[in-house]
Amino acid sequence: MDTNKLLLIIIAILLPPVAVFLKSGVGKDLLINVILCLLFFIPGLLHALWVVTK
Repeated sequence: MDTNKLLLIIIAILLPPVAVFLKSGVGKDLLINVILCLLFFIPGLLHALWVVTK
């Protein structure tokens, strides 16, 4: 596993929107993740892990 991907997974667990921002920048993925994290933390976490690992 790549070191950058491992670090992004750790960041995704702790701060999901930051990991999505680092992976895909400002865009629809970040907006979706911020909304999910504001509503509930777990869906935002799962979305961030999905974005980071795809």
